[in-house]
Amino acid sequence: MYNFVIKNITNKYDFAELVKIFLTPEEFSAYTEDEFAELSPNERNQGKTVFFNEILSDDKNFIKRQIYNYLSKETGKVPPWGILTGVRPVKLTGELFDRLGGEDAAVKELTETYLLSPEKTALLIDTYKYQQEICGKPDKKSVGIYIGIPFCPTRCLYCSFTSNQVSDSEIARYLEALKAEIAYVGRRMKETGLWPESIYIGGGTPTTLTAEQLDDLLTTVEDNIDLSKTLEFTVEAGRPDTITLDKLRVIKKHGVHRISINPQSMKERTLELIGRSHKPMDIIDAFQKADEAEISMVNADVIAGLPEEEPEDFAETLREILALNAENITVHTLAVKRASRLVEMDKDYHYRQAEKVRKMLEISKKMMAEAGFRPYYLYRQKHMAGAFENVGYCKEGTPCIYNIRIMEERQTILALGAGGISKMYYPEENRLERVPNVSNYEIYISRLDEMMDRKEKNIFMEVERGC
Repeated sequence: MYNFVIKNITNKYDFAELVKIFLTPEEFSAYTEDEFAELSPNERNQGKTVFFNEILSDDKNFIKRQIYNYLSKETGKVPPWGILTGVRPVKLTGELFDRLGGEDAAVKELTETYLLSPEKTALLIDTYKYQQEICGKPDKKSVGIYIGIPFCPTRCLYCSFTSNQVSDSEIARYLEALKAEIAYVGRRMKETGLWPESIYIGGGTPTTLTAEQLDDLLTTVEDNIDLSKTLEFTVEAGRPDTITLDKLRVIKKHGVHRISINPQSMKERTLELIGRSHKPMDIIDAFQKADEAEISMVNADVIAGLPEEEPEDFAETLREILALNAENITVHTLAVKRASRLVEMDKDYHYRQAEKVRKMLEISKKMMAEAGFRPYYLYRQKHMAGAFENVGYCKEGTPCIYNIRIMEERQTILALGAGGISKMYYPEENRLERVPNVSNYEIYISRLDEMMDRKEKNIFMEVERGC
């Protein structure tokens, strides 16, 4: 047991998150100097006490480097993301380019200040430069629109998203409320001059809806939101067991550019373990249906580190997905999220998976490059196996703009539906303000007027004031 005492700070949270990359929460306690002074002598003498920041520096990164270097020596671990604990390292890379004036200075900062490995530094630089090449900076009046469908046929083992298993009548009730919010947002966008660069219908699983419900929802979007300048329209089909040819034809009819079909794994035993109710053949069938419906772009998600999988199982999943000709493949590292069933079963699962996941990610990097894919967006999460990353790969010219924008955080996002978190962007300050909808779909329905009023006061009135 370690007691880590960090001097000259008032908030220990970020430092404790860095320690968690090396040690489980049960193996240490972190304290500010004042907190440690309040402990009894007996409490202070339990475990090994280590003091950081004896020189009383105000530089947070200096303190983090001290912690990282100490724990690397103690544990033998050398995490490749250095002292970074944040979700959006590509965003940081862009800020370094802007602040320091170019690539060489950004590389120096990433390796020397943040202690990133050369491999992760190169990944960030390449991803950022590709994003700038294909997307550039968003127009000031452009927004991304997210529409949430918080329903799934079942809840997966690792999932913590807003997803419910409910009756058809409850879904119909939710859609009526959602359509009202879409109509309001569309009207206010036109009045304020905002336009949607991208639209993303996610969840949950949007294809939990019937073909008729999807048709109704997409008609509502078309009737109320001006799509004349929209570059990208995505519907996350996700679960192969919810995909039918009728639904895909509806999606195609409404001009949707891309869908997701998310296998996670092509190993049948794994699908059973994680709570999926489909088979590998259902995944293949879903891709065939997408071809028949003439859907132009398909993204497929896979996860490294799922229970009972070895690196060869993961490689076989990638081989099979590549053979299905997906345009995008997102390689996720399994994260043990607080609200998931997996954390209840084994809260330290991700610590034991680190080496196995490292091999899986090496496999994915090699296989994606050989197949002509390149990384186009990247993000990280807490409690990921090995503290690694999620990487979206795309064939040339097929990146998902919404994914890039949501991670770079330089565009206003209008999020509709239960669990949606809108973000008002202030470009002059490079600042975001969150404007959340409630997560519970029943409360969303009952408080719909309040959700719209939040957007009115915190987004549309701000746009009218010239913010």
